[in-house]
Amino acid sequence: MDSASSVVLQALTQATSQDTAVLKPAEEQLRQWETQPGFYSVLLNIFNNHMLDVNVRWLAVLYFKNGIDRYWRRVAPHALSEEEKTSLRAGLITNFNEPVNQIATQIAVLIAKVARLDCPRQWPELIPILLESVKGQDGLQQHRALLTFYHVTKTLASKRLAQDRRLFQDLASGIYSFACSLWSHHTDCFLQQIYARDEAAALSSLERTLLSLKEIKLYLTLFSYPPFQGFLNAVFERLKQFLECYFLEYHPCAFIPLIQRSLEFAVSYVFTPSGEGVTFERFIVQCMNLIKMIVKNDAYKPAKNIDDSKPESLEAHKIKTAFFTHPTLTEIGRRLVSHYFLLTEEELAMWEEDPESFAVEETGGDSWKYSLRPCTEVLFLDIFHNYSQTLTPVLLDMVQNLQGQLTLILLNINLCGLCVYNAVGLAAYELFDNVDFDQWFKNQLLGELQVSHHRYKLIRRRVIWLIGQWISVKFKSDLRPLLYEVILSLMQDPDLVVRIETMNLILNSSPPVDDFEFRTEQFLPYLESIFGLLFQLLQQVTECDTKMQVLHVISCVIERVNIQIRPYVGCLVQYLPLLWKQSEEHNMLRCAILTTLIHLVQGLGAESKNLYPFLLPVIQLSTDVSQPPHVYLLEDGLELWLVTLENSPAITPELLRIFQNMSALLELSSENLRTCFQIVNAYIYLSATEFLQNYAESLCRSFCDLLKDITNEGQVQVLKVVEIALKVSPILGAHMFQPLLPAVFRGIVDGERYPVVMSTYLGIMGRVLLQNSSFFSSLLTQMASECSQEMDQLLGSVIEMWVDRMDNITQPERRKLSSLALLSLLPSDNSVIQDKFCGIINICVEALHDVMTEDPETGTFKDCMLMSHFEEPKLSDDEEPPTEQDKRKKLLALEDPVHSVSLQQFVYEKLKAQQALMGDQGFGVLMETVDTELVRQLQEFLQGL
Repeated sequence: MDSASSVVLQALTQATSQDTAVLKPAEEQLRQWETQPGFYSVLLNIFNNHMLDVNVRWLAVLYFKNGIDRYWRRVAPHALSEEEKTSLRAGLITNFNEPVNQIATQIAVLIAKVARLDCPRQWPELIPILLESVKGQDGLQQHRALLTFYHVTKTLASKRLAQDRRLFQDLASGIYSFACSLWSHHTDCFLQQIYARDEAAALSSLERTLLSLKEIKLYLTLFSYPPFQGFLNAVFERLKQFLECYFLEYHPCAFIPLIQRSLEFAVSYVFTPSGEGVTFERFIVQCMNLIKMIVKNDAYKPAKNIDDSKPESLEAHKIKTAFFTHPTLTEIGRRLVSHYFLLTEEELAMWEEDPESFAVEETGGDSWKYSLRPCTEVLFLDIFHNYSQTLTPVLLDMVQNLQGQLTLILLNINLCGLCVYNAVGLAAYELFDNVDFDQWFKNQLLGELQVSHHRYKLIRRRVIWLIGQWISVKFKSDLRPLLYEVILSLMQDPDLVVRIETMNLILNSSPPVDDFEFRTEQFLPYLESIFGLLFQLLQQVTECDTKMQVLHVISCVIERVNIQIRPYVGCLVQYLPLLWKQSEEHNMLRCAILTTLIHLVQGLGAESKNLYPFLLPVIQLSTDVSQPPHVYLLEDGLELWLVTLENSPAITPELLRIFQNMSALLELSSENLRTCFQIVNAYIYLSATEFLQNYAESLCRSFCDLLKDITNEGQVQVLKVVEIALKVSPILGAHMFQPLLPAVFRGIVDGERYPVVMSTYLGIMGRVLLQNSSFFSSLLTQMASECSQEMDQLLGSVIEMWVDRMDNITQPERRKLSSLALLSLLPSDNSVIQDKFCGIINICVEALHDVMTEDPETGTFKDCMLMSHFEEPKLSDDEEPPTEQDKRKKLLALEDPVHSVSLQQFVYEKLKAQQALMGDQGFGVLMETVDTELVRQLQEFLQGL
């Protein structure tokens, strides 16, 4: 080994050390070598040397792989030379005999990364050498070459440029047949070795079979090759078991010739006696998914106007119609309900041994793709939806046969009633016109819920679920009090699964969203008892998933009743700190606690200040990016921070201190920026003086950094914070955010081309000009010096642009603000201001049209934006009360010139002052510069003053 290799090998060995004193210098040395010529050739020699330590070789591969991303492209800084890359490419495919699986996989990925950049133009020999190696007799070499072959083709397939796609399609069309022959060969070997009980050899062949199959699946997913029908026929003939048909999802039209055979195959094994004893769960799931995709696929359905249908869609529809006859559908429907909806022995055992896992077992998302029960239910829904005319009578007949018989049925241990209830619940929307659920509820289901026999818990739990499915579909509001009585009883059921299911019924019967049938006054008499029972359940359950589910229901109840929850939350408030401490290792449970706290703070309003000893440390931890849990907790933590501020009656030192987390959050520039800005605004509304004095300097720096690289929408969000600060505290706000204001000034003078940004600029400058005129003068002086212009000339440019871009401002408040701001320049003997007088009057008249309303009786005008006093709004039971921040905003509005100054009166006074300054004759000459129609409209607005 030469000296360069020895030095690199020593550094790699030290970089695998657990001693940081050894590790860190080695990593730094390796980082410096990354751009040195020959470094990657040394790495190649090291990881190809099977005599060296595995950890060292592994690290060498990783450094090589990272180097491809950074330095392989010709345009990259410190790019590798073409000579070295040629040597490296040759060295990578010299042999495929890596003995360590993990390193072999990394080398295969590494080769694929190079292939993505260089194949086939700079590396035409790669694919031929891989094919030759795959055909070899050496088992290890064949496997490693096949592994590399798969990663290379997978990577090439991911390229999206049209030219690259054509190259890959040409390549793939030649490889597809070879991959099929490989799959067939290795499958033969696998079967032979299984029969010969040679397990080691069979496992090796199976690995090669799977790699070949992945190759085939890759081509079928991306391209519809004619030979693939032959491949599928080979699958049916050879194995009599189902292949995952991803091609059906991506190339449905190409699958049409196989619809008939696929349906015959799947239905015969899953819905007839021929499958009994030979099928297994995963096979059944795949068969059901195939049927589902054929039934549901839009490409197999004719258009509403039959003449607009594609020929292939009509052909597929014809095949499906011929297959799904009345007898076939009836048998599928009955068997789905009576056989596949049954609780299995394993499920019944789980109910007894682990009730929480049974009650919260996952059935949503993509679970139907791999789990039998959700797969069965999804298939039932799709078939019922598409063939409801045939299946509705079948299901109704099964319901009719149950009337009054469930007790006897249960004692005979025939649980078909559970299955029928399950089906009626799933098909609730389809059965809307066929089932009188209110009568069924009163006449039968209530009776089922009152049977207390231990084994009847199966029926109770399914009936509870069934009611939950129908509540949002068809359930009279008058029946809800009766339902709440049932909930109170069942929340005390001896069986935990029944109690958990009842908890979910609470969620369905008092949803947090608008529900026209839900009436809060009906629920309130039961609130205390139900909330107490929910809290008991929260304490009783032990699994994180169950606690999360209970917390979700508690949160929704709090959200629904809002402030009416206040008398009943004492126990929950005392328990949550303990639960938070216990859930230190369970971040998802902590997310659920944060959500509960959000709704709790909203319900408690100003009283939430009593939670601060627990609440504020929770916010501190959740929003501290230096703490690992923030990855899970940040989004909910920010929302909790915001609602805490919005409902806070006054600032506290602890609440103010949490803002130290904000600088790092703003640096992230993540999707949470909008919430961060809302938090800043909430602090300004809560206590502008204390907040700005403590944090405006660091906040201003963060904003300056953000504005360098942010979208227009992001700019507006930043500038709105500055605008609010000026609105709440015109003097301090302008002083604290002074570094940002020159950019705003320049944006106005330069004529910012994005209307929303320009509107915000003018809103900020309007506040400064109207409410802090001395600061505006100093800013004008500063900008004149920077631009080497006269102050008057620059002021004229600002006014001219303001008048020109007034149409960018769409909010009436800002339009009135602009007119007040420009009018505040009057009276003036400044020639520039007088020169722009016509434009100022034009803006004023436009704003008067926006804000003035005419009294039809007196014919006089009134400024509709004026606010004289603050009144607590009268709320209905379903309306949310104003937050403390809402109240602060209204009180602030009373002092805001936009809402406290009459524009009509302000215009009149300013014009009178200008007239007094110039005299009647001079003022008359000035008014002649204004369009006569504008003068007429102005006089109409000012009449009577």
